[in-house]
Parts: sequence; C-alpha cells; structure tokens
Amino acid sequence: MDLAQFISSVFTLTLVMDPLGNMPPFVTALKGVPQERKRAVVTRELFIALGIMVFFLLFGKSLMTFLALDIISLSVGGGIVLFLIAIQMIFPNNHSSFGELPGGEPFIVPLAIPLIAGPSTLTTILIFSMNSGGWAGTLAVVIVSWLINMAILAGFSERISRFMGARGLIAMEKLMGMILVTISVQMIMTGLKKFLTG
Repeated sequence: MDLAQFISSVFTLTLVMDPLGNMPPFVTALKGVPQERKRAVVTRELFIALGIMVFFLLFGKSLMTFLALDIISLSVGGGIVLFLIAIQMIFPNNHSSFGELPGGEPFIVPLAIPLIAGPSTLTTILIFSMNSGGWAGTLAVVIVSWLINMAILAGFSERISRFMGARGLIAMEKLMGMILVTISVQMIMTGLKKFLTG
C-alpha cells in the first residue's frame, strides 16, 4: 500500500466511521451517565470497537471463506448497507435505528456497535485488506482512523458540539451522508463491475 492509497483509505474509513455524525447519538446515549464518567465510557467503547475491528481484520477473511462468500458479494452488500445508513443521515426519521437503550451506562451497544464498528465499517476494512494484498497496511489504516475518531469523540466532542450547535451538527451529518452515498454507490458499482467482467 503506497502513501496515496494509505491516505485515501484512512479518509474513506474515517468517513464511514463518521465521528462527526456520531456526536448526536453519542450525546443521546450518554444523557444518563454522570459527567465525570462520560469520557471514561466513551474511551472504553472506543477500545472495544477497536478490538472488534482488529478481530474482523484478522479473521474476517476466514469467516468469509467459511460462509462461502466473496469480495463481490461483500462489496455490493456493504455498499447497500452503507447507502441505507447514508440515506438515514440525510433524511432522518423520528424512530431510532438502535431501539430503546437499557438503563445505566451504554455497554458495547449502541456506541461500540453499530455506531463505531458497524457493518459498513467492518465491510470496508475487509475490502481494504483483500484489495491491498495484506493485513499490515490495513491495520495501520484502522489504527489511524480509530485515533481520529478517538480525538473527535473522546477529546473534542463536547467542545465541537457546543461550537457548532444543534443546527451545525445536523448540517455536518447531512454533508457526511452525501459523501457516504457517493462512496456506497462506488462500492456497489465496483462489485457489479467485477461480477460482470469476471
């Protein structure tokens, strides 16, 4: 993986993980958590998500082989899931995608999964690892993208939320949704192109 591909992969994976778009649901999920515990909870969930992403990077290909799936179905399926998520970001509805949360601190769901390490993120990681020809470069992409998410969600989320305000966060989420629509369509087209030419 050369430098240009690395930077492009980090940019794409960071967009798919969508730290700015995740701010509003993070704030909602952490409403019942004491202020002094919020950063610790976010940090814990980020590390859980990193563990899930690394596990999927290392063993996802074997899982795909066991299920008799290939990169084409993964690309098209992941693109469809990402497209649906992006459409929901652009045209939000009044019903939560994650259902009612149990009382107390959120644990794994919905912060680690599916907000950070969701199906579109895991699919993108697996596609990168299969296309780049190795897991080492993809691992570096995952770690850098995760660090960016860590900096935004654990370090600056409250400051950015206060600075941008509710309308600013909504506008940013819609902008991220538009970019993700383009990425998802490209994933679907790439998969279909491989299927038709294969």
